[in-house]
Amino acid sequence: MIFITAKFQVRPDDSDGWPEITDDFTRATRSEPGCLWFDWARSVEDPAEYVLVEAFRDDEAAVAHVRSEHFRAAQVKLPPHLVDTPRIVNVTVPQDDWSRLGEMAVPGDT
Repeated sequence: MIFITAKFQVRPDDSDGWPEITDDFTRATRSEPGCLWFDWARSVEDPAEYVLVEAFRDDEAAVAHVRSEHFRAAQVKLPPHLVDTPRIVNVTVPQDDWSRLGEMAVPGDT
């Protein structure tokens, strides 16, 4: 799978509204056949920082994502709400879902 994590530093005036600003993009991406997940989280230390954790089935799905109409629309819509260019980590991982964190196993959870 293609695993991507990106940090978005949102303009302070837009930070509370970021989920609504990205809603169309998020919904459309989640509906892509090759999207495994596409989840936003807000930093507990910096309320203007959002982290996007996303995964795509394979290279083909990731390429389809960046070529999609909704991705092109996000390239226009999102940058005016940002302080700077998002930072990204993009790697291929030899699995297709989350693994369990064995070091914090919950007794009785299988």
